[in-house]
Amino acid sequence: MNAALDQQRQPSDALLLEAVNALPDPEIPVISLGDLGIVRGLHREQGTCVVSITPTYSGCPATETIRDDILALLKARGEAQAQVVIALSPAWTTDWISEEGRNKLKAFGIAPPLRCLNKPGLIEGNVSALGGEHAHRVFPLKRMTTLARVQCPRCESEVIESISEFGSTPCKAIYRCLACREPFDYFKPY
Repeated sequence: MNAALDQQRQPSDALLLEAVNALPDPEIPVISLGDLGIVRGLHREQGTCVVSITPTYSGCPATETIRDDILALLKARGEAQAQVVIALSPAWTTDWISEEGRNKLKAFGIAPPLRCLNKPGLIEGNVSALGGEHAHRVFPLKRMTTLARVQCPRCESEVIESISEFGSTPCKAIYRCLACREPFDYFKPY
C-alpha cells in the first residue's frame, strides 16, 4: 500500500520541488533558489514533506526567510506537515549556480562568480543526495581569489578595480569598470 501511495505522490512531489526551485532569493530576487543551487532535494519522512537546502554560507542572514518562504509555499500547496532541513555539508559553492542564474545575475548588473571547478587544489566529492547535475561534483578547498577574468556586466571589459570586498550582501563585492566607469557588484566565488 505504501509503494502505491509513494508512486501517486511522485508527480506531485516533483511539482512541489519545481515550485520550491522557482521561489526568488530574498536578497537577489532576480534569481531563483533553484538557479542559485541551494535546494538539495525534497522527500517524505513519516508523512512530513522535507525540503533540504544548503545556504550560500553558514551564517547567511537570508536562511530564515528562505525557510519561511518554502514553508509558506508548501502550506499553500496543501502540505499540512512540512519541514526545511539545513544541510551544511558539503558546503555550497558558486559552481552550483545554473547557467541561467548566471545570465540573470549579469542582466541585473551583477558580475557572476568565476567557476571554481577543475582548478588546482580541488577535491572530488560524491554527493548522491543532491541528484541531477550535482550528483558528482568537485569542491574547492579554499576560495578562489583571482579576478583575472571577471568582466563588467555592462560592457564586458576585464579592466576593473576593487572598491570594496563587501557589498550590499556578504556574498558580493563592489568593483568599478575602468572602461565604462560604472560600479558593479561581483558575486564572490566560493
